[in-house]
Amino acid sequence: MIFYTIGKMFLEKLGIHTKYVGLGVDRMDYTKGLLERFKAVEFFLDAYPEYKENFTFLQIASPSRESVPKFRQFSEEVTNESQRINDKFKTKSWQPIVLLKEHHSHEELGPLFKIANVCMVTSLHDGMNLVAKEYIAARDDESGVLILSKFTGAVRDLKGAIIVNPYSAEETSEAINIALNMSLPEQHKRMKKMRESVKSYNIFRWSAEFIRAITSLS
Repeated sequence: MIFYTIGKMFLEKLGIHTKYVGLGVDRMDYTKGLLERFKAVEFFLDAYPEYKENFTFLQIASPSRESVPKFRQFSEEVTNESQRINDKFKTKSWQPIVLLKEHHSHEELGPLFKIANVCMVTSLHDGMNLVAKEYIAARDDESGVLILSKFTGAVRDLKGAIIVNPYSAEETSEAINIALNMSLPEQHKRMKKMRESVKSYNIFRWSAEFIRAITSLS
């Protein structure tokens, strides 16, 4: 309960008061699909205007390789895109996207994972992506919905997620709608399945499978 309260306080500090909150936690990297994700949020609000002032997407994007011009340019594009979408929809008391371009510790992210109605991990190309599993591990209430790119390594283990093609704003938009309208029993069913997967597929199991794969080559 205390982590939930801390999460609420963090949202209040950011001026987020909406009924529904979406969360993204990534490095500021073009492979993470941030521009495509923002486009999906825009598509969602166009398709489902009833969520205006009822849904906020919080994107935490920690700086990455800022000394490289290409990455600095990408960071500017992400900022400009979020501003464009906010200018399109915002009211006096609400804007759809809150972008934080700063690093947050695990201790700071934990309460946010616990409180977000939906977590979006929509990478264009990725490895395992631990953010998806951190979100699941934090949800001991077995609620919340994970939207996961089919191009992440985690998609093989997390069968309870809503799987999307991140290049399709329409598909990802519909996934947001499904997530926000998913019944609690269905959320519990999916989250319980994913939490069991995260719990069982630990470092010991990974090591055993790795060794087994190596020995099979000899």
